[in-house]
Order: sequence, then C-alpha cells, then structure tokens
Amino acid sequence: MTLPPAAGGILIRADNPAALAAACRDGLAWLAAAGLDRQVEVSEEGLAVRFRLQADAARAWAPDFDTTGLCERMGLDPEGSTADLDREILAAMLLGPVAFEFPSVDEARSAVHIRRNIVQAARRTALDFHTTEAERPADYWTYVEGKGFTILPGRSLTEGLVKATQPEVSGQLYAFSCYRATEYVILLAIAQELAAVNAELLARLQRQWEARPIMSGQFHDVFLHEYGSMESPLPPKYYVPGDRLWFRNPDARSADVTGYEGSWVFYLGRGLFTNFWKRDQPFTLAAKCLEIYHWRDGAYVDASGEMQMDETVVEARVRATQNDPVERERILERMLRLRDPKGVYAEGGCIDTSREYPRCVRPGTADIRLPEPRVAALWRQIRDRVRAQARLKLAACLGLPLLMPTHHAAAAHSIADELRHATPAAQVVEVEAQLAGWLDALGVRRP
Repeated sequence: MTLPPAAGGILIRADNPAALAAACRDGLAWLAAAGLDRQVEVSEEGLAVRFRLQADAARAWAPDFDTTGLCERMGLDPEGSTADLDREILAAMLLGPVAFEFPSVDEARSAVHIRRNIVQAARRTALDFHTTEAERPADYWTYVEGKGFTILPGRSLTEGLVKATQPEVSGQLYAFSCYRATEYVILLAIAQELAAVNAELLARLQRQWEARPIMSGQFHDVFLHEYGSMESPLPPKYYVPGDRLWFRNPDARSADVTGYEGSWVFYLGRGLFTNFWKRDQPFTLAAKCLEIYHWRDGAYVDASGEMQMDETVVEARVRATQNDPVERERILERMLRLRDPKGVYAEGGCIDTSREYPRCVRPGTADIRLPEPRVAALWRQIRDRVRAQARLKLAACLGLPLLMPTHHAAAAHSIADELRHATPAAQVVEVEAQLAGWLDALGVRRP
C-alpha cells in the first residue's frame, strides 16, 4: 500500500491568506519543537496547508503504514517520556493515509494533548470485569432510573471519572463494561484539556453529567470523529496512540455470549492495546487476536440455557497456541484480516476498518454539540411565544382584531404545565417566576 501523492497527514484549514501564512508558520514551529520538522513536507492547497511525513521517512518508520513498530524505529520511550509520547502521536498522524483536518494549529495541538491524556488515563484504568453489573463510587455518583449514573451536584466530574476508573485513587475496582470504560477515559481526557483551554465548555460538560449522561451511540455522535470505513478501510496495522477501536469476534457462536461480541480498546502506542482487566498485561496485536480467536473454545451453555464464557479455558488455549508456532501463524493469518460486514460471519478476521478520536475543543472552533436540556428548550419556547404575544398586543392596540390577552396567558400557562412534568421542581419555580414577571410587564397575566 502506497501513500497517494496528495492525501493524509495533518491538514490545517484557514479563512484567509493571512491566517494561512500564520498556520504555516505556527505549524512548522510546533513540529520543530517536536524534532520532526526536517522529516516533514509542507504543501499549500488553496486556503489549507498540509503537513505530511516525507515518503522516505514514512517507509523507514512505518512500512505499509504499520505503526506498531514506530517507537522502536524512531528510538522513542513513550512510557518514560511525555515528549516521546507526543512525538509518536504526531509521527503517526503525519504519515497517516487519511488526513486529520483541523481549523487551526492550536486545535491540532489540543488533539495531540487529548490523545496523550487518553493514553495516560488508559494505562491507569482497571476494572472489575462484569458484563451485566455496574457500580460507581457512591461519594461522586448516583444511579438514576432512565438516565444511568449521574455525577452528584457539587462534585467534580473530572475527579469522579478518575475515582471510577483508577484504583490507585479510589482504593478499589468498580464493575462496568469495557465500552463504558472507554467513554469515561475519553471524557476524562477531553475534560482535562478543556480545563486548560475552554472553561465554559467544561462547565457545560459538568452540568450535562449532573443532569443526564451521554452514552453509547449518542456519545459517539457528540464527542468522536470516525475515520476509515468498510468502503475505504484503514491499513490493518495503522494505529495512532489514543485511537479507540473495536476488535470483532468473527465466531458467530461465541459472539452470542454477552460482552464477547468484540472488544473495545485504546491503542496505547509502542504496539500495545489496553487490557482493563489486567492492566499490567497490555495486549500486543497478536496477543489480542489470539485471545479473541479462542473465545470460541471457552463458550458454553450453562444449566439455565444461557451462553457463558470460561476464561480459564481461553487462557489455557492461548498459552498452548503461543507454544505452537505453526498453529499460531495459522490463527493470526485469519484474525489479522479485516472483519466481515455487520451480521456476516464468513472469512473475515477481527480487525476493524475504522478508528475513532475526539472532536475539536477550542473556543470558537469546538464541534462538540451537547444536547440541549429540555428545560432550556422549553424556556426558549416560552420566551419566543411571549415575544410573539407582545407583538400581537401592540398590534391590537392599533385596532387589529386579534387574540385577547387572556388567550396569550393561557398559551403560556400550557407550556408551563408541560415544563412542570419535565424538570425538577426548583427549576419550574424559577422559570414560572420569570414567566409571571414577563406576563405582568405585558399586562396579560390573570390573577
């Protein structure tokens, strides 16, 4: 696989020629500070500038886009040096087959910082494995039926996420799924960067998790970009530290065991992937493939007729395969293929065609769109209706045969009734007090 002549790397878009010149200057200064400027080629493309690793360097450091050996070839120590972790992230992005697009160099810097935060938090994350139970630190979290775990008012979301995922801080392991754990790690990484660059969005994030957490498919839509697809798959061994990705279980029978449809992980860099259950034993790509392959051997039906997984059988079969070079090679040849489409279990492997990474976070360019709380939407509806009634009242004063004031009040009160069923009592009192003041000022409220 070869890199197309005008694709990939980091692409910075600008609004005008002056901003473009600044992006070129700031981008080169950033790469120089990371010691990568001499290995990068720069090209202007209209009102955009592309920074891309030179072809010779890309082939030497990541042949066929295989970034799992990037650290070894570059002589980096990402676990011992934050600067080296940043260099690994930057180099992987610069040689990528798909462009990472940003509206500014500052936004690209924040993207690297968030990826660094993900890697560092993921290294510290450990869970009590359970596919059906969930728990959180009671001094930071509470469970609300229909919403999930919300952060307690007055408690820091960032601290709550750390305590839920990092046993050195909490003193114990908490049970929840690997998918939810990846959401917490991403959310923590974003919150840490927001604390440095966008306090207003951080405050909104805090309020969101106090009211209604964002989870699952909505989390993906709100916080993440996905790159690569079934139609345009990424190279099987191309990963950037901080990527969230999925390994699919290609065995239909064992994929029916709850929690074993596949495995959500982060790429940590240096060829390693997270293992939230045994944090000190991160997976290599080969080890992850072997574990998922042997899930088929650990799957069984219990006395109640439910599919279950015997992890001791899986571990024993993995050890046996590791000691049998021929069998190991046979299994890896199959598992390192790209996965089949959803619902298909044919000749595909466990490698997904796409990866995910967080959206932009800087003031003015952030593209994280938090869902608007219902109370705010309803209050805006009230405001708009009252403003409309004010215009109607003015028109009535000019002699037009329009609605009487009592109808205006009735319309507003009908919205208040809807609001009463949707929000906490304290919010209703506050909103209704404001509404009463508006109606009094307009002379349309009935006693």
